Amino acid sequence: MGDGSKSSSTFDHLWSTVEHWAESFPEVAPSRWHRKGMSRRAERRFNIGSSILIGLIAFGWMWTIATARTDASGLSRTGGIISRALTDARSPNVAFLTDVALGLVTPAQGESGRLRARVEDPGARLSDDPPPASVVTTFSTGAAAESTAVLAAPRRSGIWSVAVAVGNAIRPVADFSLITLKPASEKRGGRIGLYYIGNWPSARTSGGVTYKPPRGFIEVTQDKQNTMLSDHFRLRDFFPHDQASVWPKYIVVEMKLIDKLELILADLEKQGIPSKGVRVMSGFRTPQYNAGKGDTRGRASLSRHMYGDAADIFIDNDGNGSMDDLNGDGKVNTDDARVILAAANRVEAAHPSLIGGVGVYPGTSAHGPFTHIDTRGYPARW
Repeated sequence: MGDGSKSSSTFDHLWSTVEHWAESFPEVAPSRWHRKGMSRRAERRFNIGSSILIGLIAFGWMWTIATARTDASGLSRTGGIISRALTDARSPNVAFLTDVALGLVTPAQGESGRLRARVEDPGARLSDDPPPASVVTTFSTGAAAESTAVLAAPRRSGIWSVAVAVGNAIRPVADFSLITLKPASEKRGGRIGLYYIGNWPSARTSGGVTYKPPRGFIEVTQDKQNTMLSDHFRLRDFFPHDQASVWPKYIVVEMKLIDKLELILADLEKQGIPSKGVRVMSGFRTPQYNAGKGDTRGRASLSRHMYGDAADIFIDNDGNGSMDDLNGDGKVNTDDARVILAAANRVEAAHPSLIGGVGVYPGTSAHGPFTHIDTRGYPARW
């Protein structure tokens, strides 16, 4: 009883204060309520009560929106808080997440710093250093997902996006794909599924380098063909020129080659030659394609193209489908292909681990001049 009286007294005091505050405002012209017989005092009380009620409704409406709305990216309020925390250097989780993300990406960026993918065997360890406690790495292909607390690659073949998490805080590893190989042991009769590959020669040594059949293949589904291997190259750039309608495809691409190509493009850019128009005329070749498909002139039985570390390229910034006039002499011929050769020479001098073959080829009725680049492990020029 005493409590109820105290609450009532407090409310009366508050109402009296609000009413006194309202009476301090200038008088307004008589309203329709006054003309209908409502006294000015009653009208003032009515206006105050209505304003308070409308204010409470508006406040409740805004609070509901603030706690439940999602932004354009689909993040809820909670998701937004997590997202902001991941960009706040003061957040203790950020250091863990950033270290793990960099640990995954840095080895993959190569000597060029332009690589966007890492190729590993299924289940391979991704770091010699254990991640911080409570850090979980999640891999997703869109159709499947795997999580690990020990920084190991997924045990299935695929092209995976990566995110690292501590509790509810998640950091996607942007512009990066982890590719796990389909084991070569799954090839049957020269095929994996419907895709015909053929068979490699048994391991042999040439020029001090051992040629071994690939340990596995990159499985490329139609929706993953545009996966970026680096700033300039996609998976589809290295497809053989046959079996266009067969999916998935199974190819071999060595990231060492992609690294060398990016360094060559960076060198050309320093010479004032834009690289946005780089084209891969021939990338990976299956043994069966190398032996009997297309123009086989000049192909070696142990072509580096079969081992995924060779590409024939040209620069086509004007988009006409052929080599550009790179040396500015008004003609397009092998001298332009030698501009790429000169860049490759400078790259190999600065990066001995990428030494390999470079060949210059003239144009024909079917194609313009081009330059062959590989990372065979010893210098070769033709």
